[in-house]
Amino acid sequence: MKSLPRGLIILTILSILLFLGALGMVFLYAPLEATMNYVQKIFYFHISNAWVGMLGFIVAAIAGVAYLVRKDKKWDIVEMAAVEISLVFFLVAIVTGSIWARPSWGTWWTWEPRLTTAAILEMIYIAYFLLRQGIDDPERRARFGAVYTLVGATSVPITFLSIRIWQTIHPVVIGGSGGANDFGMTPEMLTTMFFGLATFSVIFATLLWYRIRLGRLADEVEQLKLKVTQ
Repeated sequence: MKSLPRGLIILTILSILLFLGALGMVFLYAPLEATMNYVQKIFYFHISNAWVGMLGFIVAAIAGVAYLVRKDKKWDIVEMAAVEISLVFFLVAIVTGSIWARPSWGTWWTWEPRLTTAAILEMIYIAYFLLRQGIDDPERRARFGAVYTLVGATSVPITFLSIRIWQTIHPVVIGGSGGANDFGMTPEMLTTMFFGLATFSVIFATLLWYRIRLGRLADEVEQLKLKVTQ
């Protein structure tokens, strides 16, 4: 296997340092929320994971468009890598959201608009991998994946805007209208949140780079198998 590029090594170190910094800000800088106290701290990880999940699904759709236009296999690899990473981050967002909801709402789960659309979004991209596995021809598989990610990406803005479109108990973090479900964050909380979003974005870029490298190796193995069987 080829040695890691210097840029990837630097990005890896930066990701670790940023993550440690984010942990420090969450537990040492951001003040305790008056009602939830330490339980509220999970919010910073919840929103950062949700952000990366949605970001990755959008990146996958952009890569899908690039594949349909250029017919270059590398874009299919980027697309699949972005979906795979985002699935994990978005699942973590759902789990951490449930942990926060238990003391806040008195239940682990409720079928309100944000949670419902988030669950559907996760299942859409789980189906993406299941359906890809059923297509043997690499070109047909890549073309199907590109179209699927384009259609699937339409659920991202629906999930994001659900708490603003429909009546919901889910708090509005940014851009609320001052209602009962607004989060009411202090400047320190906002700074910590945005630092977390930036940190997890760098982590996503790092993991994406690693996954693309792995995807290229997997593609080379598949091409060798096809040559042997022909």
